[in-house]
Amino acid sequence: MLSPIALKVARKFVSEDILSEDKLEASKQIASEAGKRLDRVLIEEGYLTEEELLKAFSEELEIPFQPDISDADVPRGYVEKVPLQFARSHNLIGIASDNGLITVATSEPLEMHPLDDVAAIMGLEVDPVLCSRHQILNLIDRIYHQDVQDTDILEGVEDEDLSRLDVEQSEDLLDMANKAPIIKLVNTVVYQALKSRASDIHLQPYEDKLQVRYRIDGRLYDMMTPPKRFQDAIVSRIKVMGRMDIAERRFPQDGRSTIRVGTREVDLRISTIPSYYGERVVIRLLDKSTGLLELETLGMWEDDLKAFDDVIHMAHGIIFITGPTGSGKTTTLYSALARINAPDVNILTVEDPVEYQLRGISQMEVNEGKELTFANALRFFVRQDPDVIMVGEVRDLPTAGTAIQSALTGHLVFSTLHTNDAPSAMTRLVDIGVEPFLVASSVNAVMAQRLVRRICENCKEECEVPPDELRRAGLKAEDIPSGKLWKGRGCSECLNVGYSGRVGIFEILTVTEKVRELVTSRSSSTVIKKEAAGAGMRTLRMDGIRKALKGHTTLEEVLRATQMDIY
Repeated sequence: MLSPIALKVARKFVSEDILSEDKLEASKQIASEAGKRLDRVLIEEGYLTEEELLKAFSEELEIPFQPDISDADVPRGYVEKVPLQFARSHNLIGIASDNGLITVATSEPLEMHPLDDVAAIMGLEVDPVLCSRHQILNLIDRIYHQDVQDTDILEGVEDEDLSRLDVEQSEDLLDMANKAPIIKLVNTVVYQALKSRASDIHLQPYEDKLQVRYRIDGRLYDMMTPPKRFQDAIVSRIKVMGRMDIAERRFPQDGRSTIRVGTREVDLRISTIPSYYGERVVIRLLDKSTGLLELETLGMWEDDLKAFDDVIHMAHGIIFITGPTGSGKTTTLYSALARINAPDVNILTVEDPVEYQLRGISQMEVNEGKELTFANALRFFVRQDPDVIMVGEVRDLPTAGTAIQSALTGHLVFSTLHTNDAPSAMTRLVDIGVEPFLVASSVNAVMAQRLVRRICENCKEECEVPPDELRRAGLKAEDIPSGKLWKGRGCSECLNVGYSGRVGIFEILTVTEKVRELVTSRSSSTVIKKEAAGAGMRTLRMDGIRKALKGHTTLEEVLRATQMDIY
């Protein structure tokens, strides 16, 4: 049944020529058939915005409209008494409290019963205001996030019953109500890791303790230390989350899970191995809400970005991204694929594992148990009429050979290699058995990369450069215009380390005719590097030093992440 108030508000938009009569009638029919509210249908169909409707309801119902509640002072009692799931399902959040009255923001002006429930729960009179669903959900997530820190997670752990460690798919970490203490503890460990921007959680057992460590910006940091007696229960809980066998403690296991933190979805990749003092656990965190990075945000200089953009738009050939594990190769590949993705381009990927789902791209995971290797997947791919193929990694001759054949038959191929620099990728392919002339004729470009930590902007300050660092970087005092560079002093925003976030440094080798000749003649990587540098290639160390001189990172970081250029 259509609400008379919603219909009256909708007709006001018709009278003002904002909404056509045809669209209103169509929306009424959808609402009747689907059992939805008319105002919700108008928003879902894109005929009116939520803000337009809320302002109209505000005038009709004489309820104030508040466009921004991000700075609201949510009463502590609201968070303590109103369950998270209730607040989120009804889109309600208390934003002020005074003299027996609580102001509650809602995005549902036609649903007053939840407000009555809040009044009963709080024992206070409710004064409603209207606000968008997006604003309310963001505030709910932020405020309930803060409340997680105050949970007494260890209370009652000694009485933990492992039979209660069942797990719901895509569980919300913030929903602590009625959770067993061990579940609260594990949820808090994961939540704090996400809050700290950690990429991995390590649980390292020792003789007398269980050490929790977070990998943040590529470095491991010791964090909390739960008592040793909770170790088995914690590991069992994590295994249950990953659908693993909690009774098997003698062999390594792998698992995965998906959890939610408010509106964010996070994939967990879980690995356990037996060790002398118990099972060691590592959890890889993949936050889906962060989205793909644009190529412009990876840290390339404008000339490097143009060179890379040119090669990824070529019609055929191979492009390799090289670097050690954790150097951001997959992120760069995904950014490149997103850049060239279009309705008229058929893109297929085979990965181990698929880390992020890319809209409009077909992705496949290798399965060694069923003999679905990179090489076998590539053979199937060529029958799928692809334009672009991405291979997670070239590890052996069969994969390299099939990838090269795909490139030579008119496909654009992306892949990764584990080499120290870009020129070494050419010789690595030859070393694993690919004929030099095939390497020379199929490879378009190789980009080596590393990640270095960014200087924390909150505590960034000028500093003198130690002479030893200048010498190791191959610089002279006159190479630094002001005589000073920058560093992070250390603050609460960066865990007192002076760095926050990371930026890429890159080395792009575009394969020229001269480079092809050197590869065909089996020249060493040093010779190829000398030729490329002479033609304008900026090495990893050169790129890093340039970023240090611009204040993005420190010379110390660059020297740690790169090798001296010898050619």
